[in-house]
Amino acid sequence: MKTEPIVPAQITFDDGVPFAPAFGDVYHARAGAFEQARQVFLAGNGLPARWQGRRRFVILETGFGLGNNFLATWSAWRSDDQRPDQLVFVSIEKHPPTLDDLGRAHTHSPEPALAALLHGAWPAATHGLHTLEFEQGRVRLLLALGDLADWLPELQAQADAIYLDGFAPARNAPMWDAHALRALARLAAPGATAATWSAARSVRDALSGAGFHAQRAPGFAGKRDMTVARLRDEAAAHRHGAPAGRRPLPGARHALVVGAGLGGAAAAWALQRQGLSVTVLEAAEEVATGASGNPAGLFHGVVHAHDGAHAQWLRAAALRAEQIYRPLVASGTVPGRVDGLLRGTTGEPIEALQRMASQWGLPSRYAEPTTDLQAAQLSGCAVAGNAWLFPGGGWLQPARLIRHWLDASNIQVKRLSAAARVERSAEGLWRAFSDDGHLLAEADVVVIAAARATPALLQPHSDAASWPWRHTRGQLTVVNPAAAKALPQPRLPLASGGYVITLPPDIGGGLLCGATSQVDDEGAELREADHRANLAHLSALTGQAVQVPESWFAADAATLGGRVAWRLGCDDRLPVVGGVPVPSATLQGAYRLEQPRHVPRVTGLYVLSALGSRGISWAPLLGEVLAALITGAPLPVPGSLMDAVDPARFLSRRVRRA
Repeated sequence: MKTEPIVPAQITFDDGVPFAPAFGDVYHARAGAFEQARQVFLAGNGLPARWQGRRRFVILETGFGLGNNFLATWSAWRSDDQRPDQLVFVSIEKHPPTLDDLGRAHTHSPEPALAALLHGAWPAATHGLHTLEFEQGRVRLLLALGDLADWLPELQAQADAIYLDGFAPARNAPMWDAHALRALARLAAPGATAATWSAARSVRDALSGAGFHAQRAPGFAGKRDMTVARLRDEAAAHRHGAPAGRRPLPGARHALVVGAGLGGAAAAWALQRQGLSVTVLEAAEEVATGASGNPAGLFHGVVHAHDGAHAQWLRAAALRAEQIYRPLVASGTVPGRVDGLLRGTTGEPIEALQRMASQWGLPSRYAEPTTDLQAAQLSGCAVAGNAWLFPGGGWLQPARLIRHWLDASNIQVKRLSAAARVERSAEGLWRAFSDDGHLLAEADVVVIAAARATPALLQPHSDAASWPWRHTRGQLTVVNPAAAKALPQPRLPLASGGYVITLPPDIGGGLLCGATSQVDDEGAELREADHRANLAHLSALTGQAVQVPESWFAADAATLGGRVAWRLGCDDRLPVVGGVPVPSATLQGAYRLEQPRHVPRVTGLYVLSALGSRGISWAPLLGEVLAALITGAPLPVPGSLMDAVDPARFLSRRVRRA
């Protein structure tokens, strides 16, 4: 998806009514935003009655504006004893308000507490799909910042109700044209309704052409008419539905996850939040014994001159990770810090970094170019050159995060349960067996997140052996607290090629430096050469010649500790997430294979793997993506980004090249 800078809304207030000069229109009727939302959008869609008793109810809105429709809907959900378990509100906004304007617009809100929660969660204005959660995740706002025409083909959702709330058709015609409304119909669930304050004949005609039965209804605040609509049964029946790689398994109630590292724990956490019970199989005696057992690890985004899939994915993942991790760290649940990270550059002048931030519309809340002097002030030690400051980045202890995620009441962890194979029974259940044939567990769906064992578990069902996996050995170095006093100890983590983290006393203290990267190296022993390489990273990151006594490397010295672990990745540096494609030998006659989403899948078999060295950054968002694919919840990333991590992308590449 092409990244475009987000231009905030220009808003004036006329007697308290917000006005958009660029469109020559008001944001809501003078009679009140909540009153309009309740009569036009809630009542026009038969709410709250239509959502009562539902597991999940999805609303799609074409203009978020000042968020009053969302707040009024959230308020109605709160007040309803028969509310759905989960309310998902998907809204598109090209020109979001600034936080200051949002606060001003809600000065006299009928729901000041809810408005304050929205303000506290307001995202950085980056082009993308932002997840905002409330009510312990039971109310979820997916806010798509960007142009409606760009977003409608990218969204994957089945909307039960649609709020059509752009500025007037005469003032913002693209939001109401027939093409846009046909695209909305693709996202409508069977029986979906739509409502708008507009009574324009062109709007009714466009809705009718999109498969809705549209009609007038009594209007609001002096308007004689408004429009309500319902998707016709025959229109729903003739739609093609989701492509093969995006079809959910709505009947799934129990999931089996193989592997209790970051990927497996994130999958289990997200699936149980969608209402599934989860069994996790872990081969070791304890969880997080692989690379997830490192004392600390980084999370942050990236900025690339070419803002391709890798940069967009890591931006989305880092923003979501910050949302998830900040309260966990603040409460002491997980050791770490979420107060910034400095990522060095390869000698670019500060003006080049500033141009890059401007080109992609990256706000300082996400990434801020800093000079070497500014970076040194932030870190408390010298920094080698200009750097990107990621204010929402930081570090945490992955093992504690994993244990927190797996502590949910509807997750069962079976340790010392190494799955040697998985297979589907005649009854449609997925079963995992040990190497001696013992049945370990069974479930409706299975997620393979077994680190280096992943390809072997997938191979009987797919072409996984031919995927471009990359096994990388990594050794990190821990300098004990006494010795670390002689070295630079940055307040913020530093990263660029290597990294350095100053560890607090409560997790042992000292300095963590790392990590080496050796492809297809099976050596488990700690190596002096790798310690030297990691300490050389410290010199490179700070631009200072770090003098390390030779005595530190003596065989009987206790100065340097370390750890060796292996990371699984792919050659394109992107993870592998989604339904597992069927073997290519079975695809004779299949069509549209050049697009990953259209490749047929093995029913009920999923993978979340290849997180490489960025598992802490990737894990929360990827877990939610996987849970959405399985359950049919709205996908929290654009469809084109999903294609970039889809397990079928390797087959699609071969097809395109042929």
